[in-house]
Amino acid sequence: MKLTLGFSTCPNDTFIFDAMVHNKIDTEGLSYDLIMGDVEELNKMAFDAKIDITKISYHAYAYVASNYKILDSGSALGRNNGPLLISKKKIYPDEIPHLKIAIPGKHTTANLILRTAFPKIRCVKEYLFSDIEEVILDNEVDAGLIIHETRFTYHKKNLKKILDLGEYWEKTTELPVPLGGIIVNRNLKPEIQQKVNRVLRRSIDYAFKNPTAGLPFIKKFAQEMDEEVMYKHIELYVNNFTKELGNLGKNSIKFLLNKAVELKFVNTIPNDIFVS
Repeated sequence: MKLTLGFSTCPNDTFIFDAMVHNKIDTEGLSYDLIMGDVEELNKMAFDAKIDITKISYHAYAYVASNYKILDSGSALGRNNGPLLISKKKIYPDEIPHLKIAIPGKHTTANLILRTAFPKIRCVKEYLFSDIEEVILDNEVDAGLIIHETRFTYHKKNLKKILDLGEYWEKTTELPVPLGGIIVNRNLKPEIQQKVNRVLRRSIDYAFKNPTAGLPFIKKFAQEMDEEVMYKHIELYVNNFTKELGNLGKNSIKFLLNKAVELKFVNTIPNDIFVS
């Protein structure tokens, strides 16, 4: 059975999907048409509900929950790995609502956490996540919300951290930061959804046991990334929550989705959001 599968070119995704898409494990008869892109591109594709399996920001999931369920494996959750708000100059917290801020996409979890922390923010502008450092340096914006590998590089450009929104989330909720996950179309039969989850878990287990096996695939899409940064990226976003959400991971996702409802981004969230 062939399914459409979308995930990002970021090292954490290529790391966990390598064995699954290159038949290094038992795929139980599944094969895939790959669609790779930036997470915000994948978010928008999920809105059309035409893709079978895809990576998605958990904020974006709030808009597609009626069409998709969340797999137990494949998520990016954790501690000390949330988005950072940065600038060229020192800025105080009470100034933040009045800034012009670059965000890596309207439907990213980073944006939802920013709005949770500062609901009175009004002036934001969307950019590709990799362009945010430059638009700050060019004075197009006052500050920027950074994710992915830019967390490791911003200081090299003399940019300063204003606020770690991951720390904010963890202190106020006592939960891990739920950044993104892998979802499966509700139109697929439950046994296929469960099969996809098993195969992905197998792929993740393979990656943990053979951490260099996927290096050619990872490097193919991270050509401009320093290898040390690449490994830091994987270490930060791939962890035990990636193997299995568990109750703590699921509670964190539910809490975030409820924030989307509280902030009136969406009206409601279905009860059955996880593949059982």
